[in-house]
Amino acid sequence: MLRPDTHPAAPVGRIGVLLVNLGTPEAPTAPAVRRYLAEFLSDPRVIEIPPLAWKPILHGIILRTRPAKSAHAYSQVWTEKGSPLAAITSDQAEALQERLGEDVRVDWAMRYGNPSIPDRLQALKDEGCDRILIAPLYPQYSGATTASVMDKLGEALKGMRWQPAIRTLPPYYDHSAHIAALEEDLAVQIEALAFVPEVLLLSFHGMPERTLHLGDPYHCQCRKTARLLSERLARRLPDLRVETSFQSRFGRAKWLEPATDVVLAQEASAGTKRIAVAAPGFSADCVETLEELALRGREQFEEAGGQDFATLTCLNAKPIGIEMLEVIVRQELGGW
Repeated sequence: MLRPDTHPAAPVGRIGVLLVNLGTPEAPTAPAVRRYLAEFLSDPRVIEIPPLAWKPILHGIILRTRPAKSAHAYSQVWTEKGSPLAAITSDQAEALQERLGEDVRVDWAMRYGNPSIPDRLQALKDEGCDRILIAPLYPQYSGATTASVMDKLGEALKGMRWQPAIRTLPPYYDHSAHIAALEEDLAVQIEALAFVPEVLLLSFHGMPERTLHLGDPYHCQCRKTARLLSERLARRLPDLRVETSFQSRFGRAKWLEPATDVVLAQEASAGTKRIAVAAPGFSADCVETLEELALRGREQFEEAGGQDFATLTCLNAKPIGIEMLEVIVRQELGGW
């Protein structure tokens, strides 16, 4: 393209993919966690309580008491690369970049915290990406996750004079590539354990039950993922009983059931001695899997009489997980 010498740089013609995950504090400290929680818990998609009623609770109670407790949880799983979620998401972007090649620019962002969606969207645009696929790494759709990403994307686009063309990755809870990757990965992990589990517990992140009645499809999509995965695992591990639960309850409202901590205690009390736990609703390991399930879940199971406990890792940046991401991303890039 011929431009006058004085014309500002205006790169165009590239395709971008922005992987998005939930978010993480920048450090496992109370101040950093407080900043993160202030943003996260101020999102009306996450807390569906009128602001006039919620803000005094958030700033007067929660942000005064919860950061220290959450910082301790993060400190137990923090790595040399920092937050596990951020490190793994970065690795996923790097691995996907290698598979997609130079024709596509892959980057990553967090819905809450850094790197932010507006910053990385602008960075892709500045590199000449005038067509960008936004890929929330949530297999199941929820207003509190996927829709919140879309809200933030809308805010970012509102501030751009020259907007790129946008596509968004649909939920992939029942995509054949996703179910196949989960089956193979979990089966390999189970077969490598030092014990033979009697039960595989599929633990999904919880949501208030009212969201189901208001029309959020999250619960149904979690159940379908669990059903499809259970059917495939039954052919490979016929003696393994598979159960489904929901973790991370918060507040006094009724949440989706059964609750993971309750199921772990009930299984042990009923005589189950060997159990494995997987989190197929998470694309990457994070504090909810590495601390809540792997550490606290083990304590809950053992204290109730259980013996052998294992938390299976998420797909993360394993080749089988990146292959799955490549399949669904290429599908959505079709025609570009």
